[in-house]
Amino acid sequence: MGNNLDALTTIFTEFYYWVTVVFMFLIHVGFCVYEVAASRRRNHVHTLMKNIMVIPLVTVTFFFFGWWIYFAFPNGPFIYNGLGIDFEAAKGARPWDPAMGTNLQDHINGVFWAAFLLFSWTAASIVSGSVMERIQSGAFWILAVVIGSFAWIVDAAWGWHWDGWMVKILGYHDAYASGVIHAIAGGFALGVLIVLGPRLGKFRADGTPRDIPPHNPWLVTLGLFLIYTGFWGFYAACNVPIIAPEVIDGEIVGVTWTATNIYLAPTTLSAITFNFLMSLSGGLMAAFIVSKGDPFWTFSGGLAGIITASAGNDLYHPIQAMFIAAFGAWAAYKLHYWVERKFKIDDAVGAVAVHGYAGVIGLLICGFMLWGQPSSPYAGYATINPLGMFIGAIIMFGVLGFLPGYIVAKILNAFGILRIPAKVELEGLDFASDQAYRAAIDDVVAAEQALVK
Repeated sequence: MGNNLDALTTIFTEFYYWVTVVFMFLIHVGFCVYEVAASRRRNHVHTLMKNIMVIPLVTVTFFFFGWWIYFAFPNGPFIYNGLGIDFEAAKGARPWDPAMGTNLQDHINGVFWAAFLLFSWTAASIVSGSVMERIQSGAFWILAVVIGSFAWIVDAAWGWHWDGWMVKILGYHDAYASGVIHAIAGGFALGVLIVLGPRLGKFRADGTPRDIPPHNPWLVTLGLFLIYTGFWGFYAACNVPIIAPEVIDGEIVGVTWTATNIYLAPTTLSAITFNFLMSLSGGLMAAFIVSKGDPFWTFSGGLAGIITASAGNDLYHPIQAMFIAAFGAWAAYKLHYWVERKFKIDDAVGAVAVHGYAGVIGLLICGFMLWGQPSSPYAGYATINPLGMFIGAIIMFGVLGFLPGYIVAKILNAFGILRIPAKVELEGLDFASDQAYRAAIDDVVAAEQALVK
């Protein structure tokens, strides 16, 4: 009986994560639609190809070393346990290990790997929108690998692992990735943008910014709604669907099997359904008000609201989630335009604000709202607290986000491969492909006319 129950549990978990991966694929579809709609006609093909190639590049590198990092580095560098590299725990995540291929013994590793991989794509795609219309494709793909297969998975090992040092020592809590995905991606994008510079014509001679509106607001709406839909899968993938109390050393009191968050603390899909919808609604309403009904920022504000509430959405009351989301959407809008005017940062889609600033705010609010709550079901771990969450926010946005983005962008810029030439930017990144397309059409028309004659 026990063996049959274990088998059913395994098969259910396997299918559960497979479904979340399919849902999360819609996030990437949404980013592609959204970015093409936000870009100008002369850059559509480049924008789409830049984002699409994230899939193979990050997938392959995540297979070879990204997944291993998650299991090898929860102790952090020089935090404790020697150098902090847990080679034993990482066995099974190396590309040559049997669990990393076709087998009938391990049903979970592949789908769990894929769920984390889709988080990697998301982190890279967040950066993609902010830098569009002026970055070289090759440079972006290098940056995508750096954040998708290295930087974000290091922060996941530190603060999004049941045994992560930030959870144990700082009391860091980030159930649905306000910091682990969004703050780090926003910080990374900001670092790149400082080096990359604004699009030509973005700022007037007196330094005031010009608005460069989306090419197609209807597709912007569709793209963001696809991202909302994919976020359902994102939230579900942040949970373990079913687990027995004895699996985590009896720290969960009782005998009932349960779903848990990423830290193995009990939760339910019902709880996150309440909070997801309430935080989405709070963000949409606040963004509509603060932007005076601007469609782009209203829809983006819904996303900012979800992101702000995500750190504590496993424990918040739905009304708390709504107000926290509303504040995050308001703050993201205000900070975007303040930073744009003050520092001349050209973030093409507001990604630094919607993901980065909202993610940081979400971490800080979580530290106060959940002060004293357990960060994990394990005894001896630090409880959630404002200081720990503040330090965590600095690590996520600054240390693992901004610094790698800035440093790698500086290196790429030094080699002259970061930004496209001004002439190409003015003509449009699709100029060459458009010329080839028109030449092909002209050739066909000429051939048709010759046959008629």
